[in-house]
Amino acid sequence: MFHEIRFPANLSFGSVGGPERRTEIVTLTNGFEERNTPWAHSRRHYDAGLGLRSLDDVAALIAFFEARGGQMHGFRWKDWADFKSCAPSGEPGFRDQRLGLGDGRRDAFQLVKAYSSGPGSYVRPIRKPVLGTVRAGIGGDRLREAVDYHVDTATGIVTFARSPGEGAEVTAGFEFDVPVRFAADRIAVSVASFQAGEMPQVPVIEVRQ
Repeated sequence: MFHEIRFPANLSFGSVGGPERRTEIVTLTNGFEERNTPWAHSRRHYDAGLGLRSLDDVAALIAFFEARGGQMHGFRWKDWADFKSCAPSGEPGFRDQRLGLGDGRRDAFQLVKAYSSGPGSYVRPIRKPVLGTVRAGIGGDRLREAVDYHVDTATGIVTFARSPGEGAEVTAGFEFDVPVRFAADRIAVSVASFQAGEMPQVPVIEVRQ
């Protein structure tokens, strides 16, 4: 079960984490390699312990952990290094990301974020947009901001009141969270060591939805 609640953003600030890929590498007898991946999408890991700065923060973390039942229930996480459809210094705009093309019948589109560098690119489904931040656009001869649409913040699906026309480009800009869970059923905190500057390890891992 997933709880639509965000881990306190002030505690996730300063945490360490990022995407993980899984690559299977086989070295052949001639020294060449064959590389393959069973994962279509990356998976993100974080350490929430590094964002703690006071014993009050520890208390807030423990309350959040207990309310989630440890690993039992997922929750939202703000990745301060990657939480916008645009550059970190920018403001999301309706032209940021291309969601697809209209066909005159389809009215629902999944939010996505594209990562491109050189010849490579990756399109990441965005399942947890932040309420009130999504701006959608529809393009005919000229891209314009849409008005009449609904955003499901639990799935990242944008549904338009009228299906975009044939060949119309559909775009969006937004802020988003990462769906995660705690990666352990135990938190070990020593008050003495915390006051001495030693932080507890609190692993958090992205959940697939």
